Amino acid sequence: MTRTYDNRRRAERAALTAERIVDSTEALLGSEKEEAVTLKAIAERSGVTVQTVLRHMGSREGCIEAVVARVRDRVEAERGTSEPGDVDAALAGLLTHYESSGVFVLNLLAQESGSSELAREAVVQGRAYHRAWVERCFGPHLDPRGERWDADVDALVAATDLYVWKLLRLDLGRSPEAARAVITRLVRAVLEAPCAPS
Repeated sequence: MTRTYDNRRRAERAALTAERIVDSTEALLGSEKEEAVTLKAIAERSGVTVQTVLRHMGSREGCIEAVVARVRDRVEAERGTSEPGDVDAALAGLLTHYESSGVFVLNLLAQESGSSELAREAVVQGRAYHRAWVERCFGPHLDPRGERWDADVDALVAATDLYVWKLLRLDLGRSPEAARAVITRLVRAVLEAPCAPS
């Protein structure tokens, strides 16, 4: 019984250490250039040795892959559950995502034209995900594949872009509620715009 208990405690401690390492890697990726996210920096921020990081994650790349998987799961949990056409639920999920991961993503966007392959790949995938999200969430309110489809989707992509959130929340210092009200207004303006005469 004691051995089983000790093994369970050891496994719990190991899981907590791995979680702390992933937390530290994510924090560094959200605030530093990718090349500054070294094993040494991860270990120091985690309060462990480099050897401990390697034992739990295998490599620096293992740390980064764990963060990418975590962020992907978080994006899907925050943005992937609203019913198509439910504008309020879609925007609630979007803004929850921006509040939890917006600064992290902005740091990757700032590095996309540099040497960071991770940043470039994440940004390409993020843009594709965002457009597909717009089509899924707001598509039921648009003319199905009509002449205005691309223009309306482009307008909704722009209205819900991370940089709009950044402008409102970080640059202008608006509250989450105020930012949501503005973004909702922009989205509703697109969805409710009358069709141009042909």
